[in-house]
Amino acid sequence: MDAIDEHNGHDLLAGLEENVARLVEQLTECRKENELLKAEVSSLQNILRSFKLPGTEGPSAEVQGGAGDGLSYAGMLQIKQKLVLVLQKIERELRGEKAGF
Repeated sequence: MDAIDEHNGHDLLAGLEENVARLVEQLTECRKENELLKAEVSSLQNILRSFKLPGTEGPSAEVQGGAGDGLSYAGMLQIKQKLVLVLQKIERELRGEKAGF
């Protein structure tokens, strides 16, 4: 009976080792994906920070040039606000996932 218990113990240990190896692999993939997402969020934040609304800075010629694009000041402000909301949502999701680990 000891041989059966020993065999079952080895099978159980082998199964656990396989599960741990799979979990480590999944964790590694999640970390890589997380780094890519962080880089994307950072890039989007930089783009958003550099986004200048007409009339907020610069000479009046810039403001007139921006109006020729077909977007009003209110439209551009709305776009910027939506971008901010999207970035905030992404950051909340990333923080939520980080808290889960």
